[in-house]
Amino acid sequence: MKVTIVGAGNVGATCADVISYRGIASEVVLLDIKEGFAEGKALDIMQCATNTGFNTKVSGVTNDYSKTAGSDVVVITSGIPRKPGMTREELIGINAGIVKTVAENVLKHSPNTIIVVVSNPMDTMTYLALKATGLPKNRIIGMGGALDSSRFRTYLSLALDKPANDISAMVIGGHGDTTMIPLTRLASYNGIPVTEFLSEEALQKVAADTMVGGATLTGLLGTSAWYAPGASVAYLVDSILNDQKKMIACSVFVEGEYGQNDICIGVPCIIGKNGVEEILDIQLNDQEKALFAKSADAVRGMNDALKSILV
Repeated sequence: MKVTIVGAGNVGATCADVISYRGIASEVVLLDIKEGFAEGKALDIMQCATNTGFNTKVSGVTNDYSKTAGSDVVVITSGIPRKPGMTREELIGINAGIVKTVAENVLKHSPNTIIVVVSNPMDTMTYLALKATGLPKNRIIGMGGALDSSRFRTYLSLALDKPANDISAMVIGGHGDTTMIPLTRLASYNGIPVTEFLSEEALQKVAADTMVGGATLTGLLGTSAWYAPGASVAYLVDSILNDQKKMIACSVFVEGEYGQNDICIGVPCIIGKNGVEEILDIQLNDQEKALFAKSADAVRGMNDALKSILV
């Protein structure tokens, strides 16, 4: 199985490293526009093989899409990362042209690939990739919900003082500081609702911390995070390549699900070899429905900025 990662920056390189270390794919290609950058990252990762025991072939290439031919999955991380004080939404004008060009180029050499979008603002870039390529909706997936849910589980584990891997929790809605919806009501610790252990006040703090999880790291690091985003992409790619059919919150094109149409937004999905194999219709309460509708309106508003690009 072959995976191409376009953009060899922090997120892309971490994704390549995790995929290689875990043996998720037999081949990983890193592509970047900066001369020698992807080649250097790939060589550095390959030099870990004898010490960490993986056999994945990792190569880097400068802007030569022919080397990506036959990719089963293409991950797009291209674009500029967030800087302190910058919202994901402010990246639209800069990153939209990049993502559109990348998606078109990879399809010339891998017409049957599944595309995973990481570039921000992620929901809008996922929608752009879908509309610009004309691919079936199951083959364009935005990664954001996997990352947001991971952060949600982390903050819950800290509040509970219990292992994150024993906690089940999900974030739906837009991948933005004000649009994501941590589903505190449905979160559980080894099958027991977390509401049995945490007060409403504590849960609201967990939700608030989750929603600004990315911004918090940007403020601390001076740039976007990369370890958790890269690992979240690898987790999603693993479910695709190995047909694991994991339930993962992803940004996908909805046609009536959750009362929404013609946008890409985070919803629970079954992810397998065909990409998005099913959108799960979980029963939201009235408050959650209202929050989801508000989130969808915000995402739809950002998509309006794409009109000139999609002409």
